Amino acid sequence: MGDGYYSVGEFSLDPKWLIDPKLLFVGPKIGEGAHAKVYEGKYKNQNVAIKVHKGETPEEIAKRDARFAREVAMLSRVQHKNLVKFIGACKEPVMVIVTELLLGGTLRKYLLDLRPRCLDTRVAMGFALDIARAMECLHSHGIIHRDLKPENLLLTADRKTVKLADFGLAREESLTEMMTAETGTYRWMAPELYSTVTLRHGEKKHYNHKVDAYSFAIVLWELILNKLPFEGMSNLQAAYAAAFKNVRPSADDLPGDLPSIVTSCWEEDPNARPNFTQIIQMLLHYLSTISPPEPVIPARIFTSENAILPPESPGTSSLMAKRDDAGETPKTAMDGKPRGLFFCFDQCC
Repeated sequence: MGDGYYSVGEFSLDPKWLIDPKLLFVGPKIGEGAHAKVYEGKYKNQNVAIKVHKGETPEEIAKRDARFAREVAMLSRVQHKNLVKFIGACKEPVMVIVTELLLGGTLRKYLLDLRPRCLDTRVAMGFALDIARAMECLHSHGIIHRDLKPENLLLTADRKTVKLADFGLAREESLTEMMTAETGTYRWMAPELYSTVTLRHGEKKHYNHKVDAYSFAIVLWELILNKLPFEGMSNLQAAYAAAFKNVRPSADDLPGDLPSIVTSCWEEDPNARPNFTQIIQMLLHYLSTISPPEPVIPARIFTSENAILPPESPGTSSLMAKRDDAGETPKTAMDGKPRGLFFCFDQCC
């Protein structure tokens, strides 16, 4: 693609983004997906997240190399306050991508911990605007994310800001004719990403940036109602229902103008879906219609037995260090001395 980023055989990286592995120290694993493991670590005394791409068979290695090159290219090209901050990468001795460490965990974990309660509507709208602005930035650079879902949205330690992560499936829009439908997670994927043929044979299908608007609608629906979309269905059942029966989650319980916003974003016809600049305007308009919070009664009128804990009480602060591991409770320290990159990967990869 001109700058060499998309060539599997040759990978080029601007020297300013090149990580020195000798200065990279790796701590506990904080997450794992289908294609990579993520560790907490330090680089030049900065706390970072270290993503290690997986691949063993020749086919997996080829896909890994392409995914790594693609993600580095995207991350190094686009900066925004709602995109995870890229720090650097290296290909040897192993392929790693280093980004800022966000201690708030994933949006998925945050919502699961909150159930059966829901987010305050204003908080949910703030998160939705964070996501929409990140997507607007990507689309302005001609990049389609293709994998927008709560697992790829990370919270800052104060749980006030959401940032979009995981560019492993992102593509330049000019390359859509070469994209396969077997990417992303079906529950959040736009129907045009697959058909009967693509579900069975992995054939290629053309699509555009409006696939991200569909995924955003599903995420927005979750933010407001805090339920799993297409509950009771497997991922493939949800995909079949959405694509071939035009089934969508019920928008009946959404407040105010949100039903029209959500349903416009998950329209069957991609051309009928709004772009993210329009989505942001719709969200801001809805936010302006929500009545301001009730005034808080001054705490001094309460007796000590009824004192209200401040927002930054120890109970709240203790949640901030939680990690997003599936089963194990991660360590809070790095077992004393930090370990070097080579040593760590001998031990834990």
